[in-house]
Amino acid sequence: MCGRTACSLAADNLRRACAYRDRRGRHRQPEWVRQERYQPSYNKGPQSSGPVLLSRRHLQQDADSSERVLMDMRWGLVPSWFKQDNPSKLQFNTSNCRSDTMLSKSSYKGALLKGKRCVVLADGFYEWQQQSGGKQPYFIYFPQSKDATDKETEGDEEWKGWRLLTMAGIFDCWEPPGGGEMLYTYTIITVDASKDVSFIHHRQVRAGKGVAGMPAILDGDEAIRKWLDFAEVPTQEAVKLIQPTENIVFHPVSTFVNNIRNNTPECVAPVELGAKK
Repeated sequence: MCGRTACSLAADNLRRACAYRDRRGRHRQPEWVRQERYQPSYNKGPQSSGPVLLSRRHLQQDADSSERVLMDMRWGLVPSWFKQDNPSKLQFNTSNCRSDTMLSKSSYKGALLKGKRCVVLADGFYEWQQQSGGKQPYFIYFPQSKDATDKETEGDEEWKGWRLLTMAGIFDCWEPPGGGEMLYTYTIITVDASKDVSFIHHRQVRAGKGVAGMPAILDGDEAIRKWLDFAEVPTQEAVKLIQPTENIVFHPVSTFVNNIRNNTPECVAPVELGAKK
């Protein structure tokens, strides 16, 4: 599963890090929707909000479906059909959605078949390895260029900073029965863990299903384009993108991250295992 992430870029840098080319080949940056709600964090958990990419057409029916927008949504999908007056009364955990059941479970099927696909953005995510002395956290992310963290100067047309991890998600929009503001929420799709990180997931291997589960990572802009462009890429084709990836790296981090109230760069800083703390 994926139960904790980091997304520390400021709002403007997040836009630049998500630059893309639209259907006409023009270099674009996604526009923010409700940018004031976005709060960078080194330690995000379910029920907090986080940045996602989605097609502009979800918000504007006459928009080009290849255009992207950034939006801050709450982590933990609340289905549009949920009838109670408080989304916290939802009786099941929807922060993650298993890829092998996403087209059968009612919480996700409707939204997915309506094309409500999004890309959840993060610097990376955390996983905990069960050890005799407790759990050791790891930070998992895309390989970075050597000078990535030193290239966040303002005004660069091409982003040369941290390469964001781009995870496949499903979103939905819930309207309170008594009226009020629409609530946008998302879930992160999970797949069997890749070989490189399966040792972290110290779990029983289920018959025929491999080791559970890491986020479904979309590696490269073509995969992101197909996942987001629901008007051009039908559901049955888009779900073929949901595969484990080997293109990730990781390092151990301090148990400082275990407390979700801790929100500083120390959360993602590498530590030497066995060293005295």
